[in-house]
Amino acid sequence: MSTPLLVQALAALSAPAVAGATVLGLRVRRERAEAAAGAQRQGARIAELEERCAELERTASCDPLTGVWNYRHLQLTLDREIERARRAEHSEQGEGPRPLAVLMLAIAGFDTVVAEHGRARAGAILRDLAQRLAMEIRRADTLGRYGGEEFLVVLPDTGAEGAAQVAERLVWSVRRHLLLDWSSGTREPRPAHGNGLTAAAGVAVLPEDGTHAAVLLRAADTALAEARAAGGDCWRISPRAAGRSAAGPADQPAERPGDHPAAALPGPVTSGTDHGPTAERDRSEKPGSLSPCAGGDPLAQPVPSHTPASVAVPRDVLS
Repeated sequence: MSTPLLVQALAALSAPAVAGATVLGLRVRRERAEAAAGAQRQGARIAELEERCAELERTASCDPLTGVWNYRHLQLTLDREIERARRAEHSEQGEGPRPLAVLMLAIAGFDTVVAEHGRARAGAILRDLAQRLAMEIRRADTLGRYGGEEFLVVLPDTGAEGAAQVAERLVWSVRRHLLLDWSSGTREPRPAHGNGLTAAAGVAVLPEDGTHAAVLLRAADTALAEARAAGGDCWRISPRAAGRSAAGPADQPAERPGDHPAAALPGPVTSGTDHGPTAERDRSEKPGSLSPCAGGDPLAQPVPSHTPASVAVPRDVLS
């Protein structure tokens, strides 16, 4: 067979192979493109699910009215901080558990706000006040709505003295907070004796008042009841914690900085002594928002749940 004929025969035989290779190459490229598109869609779906999961976590942990932490998150945080304090007892040469304070704050006067402005505006006022209170504590602290107009503050590494100063500052902040105003004209000046709202605070401290969440909450609630019985606008420390504190006696009402000149207004919370434990001196840190839940985004965030402690909660006039 001559060479031209041989070349023609080989070309005829190889044409199907070339065509098959071309088709195979196109199929491979198409499958790769489809795989890339599928991976992109899957990545977008994962990102969407992560965003939804974060939103659900935030919703599950935040109070919808005030934007601060809710009851469930407070209970989980308190359990976690108690366990951390008790672990420190075994890891620091038996020096005892690290201090932990629980502060229960009840605001009075919202019945009048509801009567004058309605529930919607009263809710906005309560939210604004809660955000203000959140700015009066450290980032390491946790403030949340305990129920109605009651708030709970968990103060890690804080003894009775530091907690008393936080209570004094929060009580003063409630009394002097500039409430929201919806009037279209000139805003009326702030009343000389406050805004019509007052707060009573009760403080309990670990380990003096116990090393369990239910016991600490009961002690704080008892101290809060004593502050209410005294007429409110003051704070009380549980007798056991007050007996071991270098601070003033528990039956003394909070000083009212708002009744003094502007130069005497309180600054960031401090311990008031250089001889207390490091935890007390740490209260001089610059106060900030407690978390993303009540920080820059006022609309904005956990361990298995347990049975909440039974503590008396006043009637919720807003929800």
